[in-house]
Amino acid sequence: MNFKFSQMALGLVAASALFAQAPPSKVGVINIEQAMFSTKDGQKAIQDLQGRFDPRRKELEKKQGDIGALQDQFRKSSNTASEEQKAKLAREIDQKQKSLQRDQEDAQAEYQQELQKLNNELGSRIMQVIDKYSRDNNFTMILDVSSQQSPVLYFATGSDVTADIVKMYDANAPTMGTVPAGGAGAPAMPKPAGAKPTAPRPAGAKP
Repeated sequence: MNFKFSQMALGLVAASALFAQAPPSKVGVINIEQAMFSTKDGQKAIQDLQGRFDPRRKELEKKQGDIGALQDQFRKSSNTASEEQKAKLAREIDQKQKSLQRDQEDAQAEYQQELQKLNNELGSRIMQVIDKYSRDNNFTMILDVSSQQSPVLYFATGSDVTADIVKMYDANAPTMGTVPAGGAGAPAMPKPAGAKPTAPRPAGAKP
């Protein structure tokens, strides 16, 4: 047998043996937004944040109601009021609508800032749990499917580790400390309707 060919054959056999001994790749997926909202820290943070913004929401609702009453008054008086009265009322409605829009935009911006602070805090904590969970369970990769732009088209139900991460996070929360009030990924500031967390996505479905 040709010596070079023999060496090559032995090399292929050795490589095949090493490949056969290597553990198979283990890949999981997680909806990290859902995971953060589902932890005890996340749920409490959302409630606290929405509670702090509830007075602002009620104020916006009242302003919206006042505008609605003026619009109703304008419609009812369209055949009885003078042109000057109607023009004055129309200006008042327009001014109040512009003021309401500014207030809504300011409230939304402030709410989003608080959400970002909380997202950063809670996100860094849950990443520690994901790292430990991955090493303990021999995962080579865990993909986040919470984004609408996620490249994951399909995943088996058993590969979703979201619930496991939430359980592990809550079990270790006392040693990690609590998330400070004033931030955790939550929905947008109501305009002025109430916000709600991201709904869970069925396993195996494209995000």
